[in-house]
Amino acid sequence: MNNPPVALITGGAQRIGAVICKALHAQGFNIVVHYKSSKQQATDLCNELNTGRRNSAISLAASLDNHNAIKNVIEQAALQWGRLDALVNNASSFYPTPIANASEQQWDDLFNSNVKGAFFFSQAAAPYLQKNKGCIVNIVDIHAQKPLKEHSLYCMAKAALAMMTQTLAKDLPPVRVNGVAPGAILWPEQQGASVLSDKEKQQITQKIPLGRSGCPEDIANTVLFLIKDAPYITGQIISVDGGRSLGM
Repeated sequence: MNNPPVALITGGAQRIGAVICKALHAQGFNIVVHYKSSKQQATDLCNELNTGRRNSAISLAASLDNHNAIKNVIEQAALQWGRLDALVNNASSFYPTPIANASEQQWDDLFNSNVKGAFFFSQAAAPYLQKNKGCIVNIVDIHAQKPLKEHSLYCMAKAALAMMTQTLAKDLPPVRVNGVAPGAILWPEQQGASVLSDKEKQQITQKIPLGRSGCPEDIANTVLFLIKDAPYITGQIISVDGGRSLGM
C-alpha cells in the first residue's frame, strides 16, 4: 500500500494553522506541524491526530529566520514517511507598526515570519514537491493589495508573499503554487486577549457584504481545494473574505 500524502504546515500548532492541519488529516494526509515556540500546542495537536490515526503526525521546530533550521525541518519531514506532497506557508506575525516609531526589529520580525521563512521553506521543499507533482499554498492577506492603516510593514511583507506566490508558480513547475487571502476570520490577539474592541469588530463586520466574519474552516477548506481539487490552477490568490475587499 502506498504511503499517504504528506503535508507540512508552518505555524500549524494554533489558530488557523491547527484547523488546516486537522482538515488535511481528515482527508488522509500525514501531517508535519511546524512551530517556533508553541511546543506544547504542537505536541497536543499531534497527540490528537495520532489518536485518530497512528503514526500520522509529527511536530518539528524552526525559527523562520534560520535558513539551516528550515532546511533541517524539510529534510526530517521528507524522511519521516519518504515523501512530501504539500507545503502550507501559514506562519505569520501581525501587529501595528505606526510609521513614527516602527523599528528595525519589527521590520525583521514581520519580513522574516511572512516572507523569508516562506521562501526558504519553499526552496528546501521544492525538490521533494517536484518529485511528487505537489503544491505550495501561501496564506497571504487581503491587505496585501489594499493596505491596513498603521500596519505598513505587515502589508508590505504580505505583498511580497503575494508576488512570491506568482514568481514561484513560474519557477517551480510541475509544482503548483497558489495563495489564500483571508479577510476577517479570527480576530487578532495579543497574549491571548483581543486587540480590537467590540465596536471595532462591529465596524469591520458591517463593511462585509455577507454581513459576518468568517471562520478558520473557510480558510482550511480553500487550502484543501487548492491542494486536492485544483490540478490546473497555479499562480492564483483566492480571497476568502465574504466580499470585504470589494469595498475596502
